[in-house]
Amino acid sequence: MANEDGQARRTDSGIEVRPVYTSGDLDGFDPESSLGRPGSFPYTRGVQRDMYRGRLWTMRQYAGFGTAEATNERFKFLLEAGQTGLSCAFDLPTQMGYDSDHPRAEGEVGKVGVAIDSLADMRLLLAEIPLAEVSTSMTINATAAILLLLYELVAEEQGVPPTQISGTIQNDILKEYVARGTYIYPPRQSMRLVTDTFAYCAERIPAWNTISISGYHIREAGSTAVQELAFTLADGIAYVSAAIDAGLQVDEFAGRLSFFFNAHNNLFEEVAKFRAARRMWARIVKERFGSTSDRSMRLRFHTQTGGSTLTAQQPENNIVRVATQALSAVLGGTQSLHTNGFDEALGLPTARAAKLALRTQQIIGHELGVTDTVDPLAGSYYVEWLTDEVERLALVYLERIDELGGAVTAIEQGYMQDEIEQAAYEYAKAVDAGEKVLVGVNRFVDAEAEEPEVFPIDPALQRAQVERVRSVRKARDRSAVEAALEDVAAAARGTQNLLVPMRAALKANATLGEVSDVLRDAFGVYQPVR
Repeated sequence: MANEDGQARRTDSGIEVRPVYTSGDLDGFDPESSLGRPGSFPYTRGVQRDMYRGRLWTMRQYAGFGTAEATNERFKFLLEAGQTGLSCAFDLPTQMGYDSDHPRAEGEVGKVGVAIDSLADMRLLLAEIPLAEVSTSMTINATAAILLLLYELVAEEQGVPPTQISGTIQNDILKEYVARGTYIYPPRQSMRLVTDTFAYCAERIPAWNTISISGYHIREAGSTAVQELAFTLADGIAYVSAAIDAGLQVDEFAGRLSFFFNAHNNLFEEVAKFRAARRMWARIVKERFGSTSDRSMRLRFHTQTGGSTLTAQQPENNIVRVATQALSAVLGGTQSLHTNGFDEALGLPTARAAKLALRTQQIIGHELGVTDTVDPLAGSYYVEWLTDEVERLALVYLERIDELGGAVTAIEQGYMQDEIEQAAYEYAKAVDAGEKVLVGVNRFVDAEAEEPEVFPIDPALQRAQVERVRSVRKARDRSAVEAALEDVAAAARGTQNLLVPMRAALKANATLGEVSDVLRDAFGVYQPVR
């Protein structure tokens, strides 16, 4: 079936869509093996038996800017507005392992997230937050272990033992090489930090999700929905394999793995992607890795609406885009959700936009009736056919990655990067040609644009942050810090779990940059092959 311009109708992944679907399109479809019951293998219909009838997803709005004090205020604002979980963004220096007074941090402190240099900053970030009651997601990768340890130390200072804190660190370093670029060390050394974190949390912080295997940034870099699914699961396979190679049993850690997906505009393809993801992961963990634990086979995921779909032109149109994307995540069975502010194509979300984004989730959860029954689109000829088709195409990618030797080797050879770049190029061509309609951008364009409200960044924040980290260095026991950092270096050269000496160094007030520098000296710095 063609559009009015003669083009075939296709999903964002290029899957051609026919005008009508019937039972004949599900030839050989077995509901018992393909769907099962909600909360049962292969979890196509959801990881919980009653899903949102029992409890709504966690409404976890992303926040983080400037100093720890400023972000703490935004946390409290969102909790008071009804948010049910925290989600923290960190600035680029923090992500790249530099303290705020490092020359490379100049101009970036507090810009795209909060600056965290030391235990002193983490105390301020979490001040008056009930850590035994609130789960916290931290979007951090190369320095994920450091931020987790700082969080654990603050919780202990508040009298909350490690066994009672819960949350997630992204900790997905592989997608950084593929799509985002905030890596520090080479892939194989970075994988050691990931698996050491798995082992550390299995022993000390059992309720913590030790990784959020992220397709979100793969999609933001320009991938299709099918590529997002395939490459995310390929990375998941690599993490499980690495942990097993490090001596862990699959069911010791797989139940704490979580995933992070994007929600774009093609509602039904996104729903199909989420459903296919659960089914594929359940079979991978059971059949490839021999898991016998239902908990290990359940793919739990966080969703964020698509930042790259937001437009600076007619920004209020983004309210509709975000609402539709959020609906696809809920219909697809997400466990937690972030809805973007409508102004995020212009800058950090204003308080007004952040509150409206949260209200969007609350309206979906409480007013639309979509949470009354589990997996309400199950049995739709189109949705079931599309779920199967997304899975089939994703498996083709997984087979190719296996042929190359797995995700790490595929990344080192640039395979995933090349596939994403080609998909992004094809999408950009389609937009430029008008084949892909973007309302307000290449169709229904306003002659004159209104001046939007933009989140302000105060240059004084960087000066205050620089002064704080320098004050921390002056006040601490320098010899104790040096001895603790030497222990980190010795562990990096050996086989000890790195998080144990890292924790001691951070407790002695070593900074994030100092710990990262020790690991840079031991591991080297990754240079991309092209």
